[in-house]
Amino acid sequence: MTPQEQNFEDYKKAEAKALEIVAAMKSVSPRVVDVELALIVAVFELHKETLPPQTTAKIIQGHLQTLVPHYEGTATGPDN
Repeated sequence: MTPQEQNFEDYKKAEAKALEIVAAMKSVSPRVVDVELALIVAVFELHKETLPPQTTAKIIQGHLQTLVPHYEGTATGPDN
């Protein structure tokens, strides 16, 4: 396995765990905003000791720019 393939495998394991955590969080609070904010806080906590909050926010924004095109057209909510 190449390093790039290993990185992708590691990412997929982390993603699977994150989706398990989201499912557990949804059982704790029915309010989507609670889950959303808690997940964003987790990202800030992940970087708290090494990066300023402004840099963490830029990282989140960069990830969103990458992910939004992937998810476009998949939502069925009132905004679509």
